[in-house]
Amino acid sequence: MPVINDMIPEFDLFQPADVDGALELLAKHDDAWVLAGGLDTFDWFKDRAKRPDVVVDLGAIDQLRGIREQGDGYEIGALTPLSDIENHEAIKAKFPMLAQAAQAVATPQVRNQGTLGGNIVQDTRCWYYRGGWPCYRAGGNICYADTPTSMNREHCIFGASRCVAVSPSDSAPALVALDAMMVVRSRSGEREVPAADFFIGPSTDITRMTVLNGRELLVAIRIPSTFAGAHQYFEKVRDRNAWDFPLVNVAAAFKRNGATIEDARVAVGAVAPYPMRLEAVEAQLRGKNADEATGKSAGELAIKGAKPLRHNGYKLPLMRNLVMRAVRDAQSAQA
Repeated sequence: MPVINDMIPEFDLFQPADVDGALELLAKHDDAWVLAGGLDTFDWFKDRAKRPDVVVDLGAIDQLRGIREQGDGYEIGALTPLSDIENHEAIKAKFPMLAQAAQAVATPQVRNQGTLGGNIVQDTRCWYYRGGWPCYRAGGNICYADTPTSMNREHCIFGASRCVAVSPSDSAPALVALDAMMVVRSRSGEREVPAADFFIGPSTDITRMTVLNGRELLVAIRIPSTFAGAHQYFEKVRDRNAWDFPLVNVAAAFKRNGATIEDARVAVGAVAPYPMRLEAVEAQLRGKNADEATGKSAGELAIKGAKPLRHNGYKLPLMRNLVMRAVRDAQSAQA
């Protein structure tokens, strides 16, 4: 008879009132689990794939919520619900692709509970890993998704290093494309990490997907005015229109002078273990007209070097076409 893991194991729950209190708890307990909106957390706990002795619930820390103007940009608290971001008038006006990315996450009910920080730092959705298989990421000595008979339809075509799991976040590519800064706090102080450097691949550390160590918290995301009001594009392709993770998503921002692209940021998600900024594509786009030919060449360059697995070769034309569509959208906007 199969074992049904539908009971959450016991743990000690702490609910600090401020960031300093949370950081003290993380410093005191080596294996503490940080709880934000809880939507990913409770899946792990109910399946018993994660069994921490201590859980630090950030829900009572109001300073981690809210969208605030900061200088010529905005700061968003890590516990801000995704629904607040998708409905915020200034975010929709200045950074529409972030609002669109937030809106693309799951369902309205999930977005009311889920937080921006949680969407950013969530763990990979690889079903072997989350199913409790002893893979490389879980401390084993094999990647079950990268074998001749494995199912790897949703896995990576770039950045594999033993593990072929992808970053599942919708908001992360948008933040990379907006040159966002991740604000990280520890007991020793605060540091800002560029979004493009915040996410790491298995070649750096196969046990985690961000630079956060067990004693740090992501407290806020700062978005500069670099691309505020510039033409922006976000698109997500998934199997279902709701409650589904991306097969591929793209976030792009363009500064234009007439038909000419003066500067660009392009980031793609769900094709690598991290949201992948396409710097070669950006360099190719600068000084070019936003037209069909430019879009096609950008799309071809975007997939250069890809290494598809047995079942995910469809991601190459999908990624190529999404990049092309982003450039085409910039063309239609200036026409």
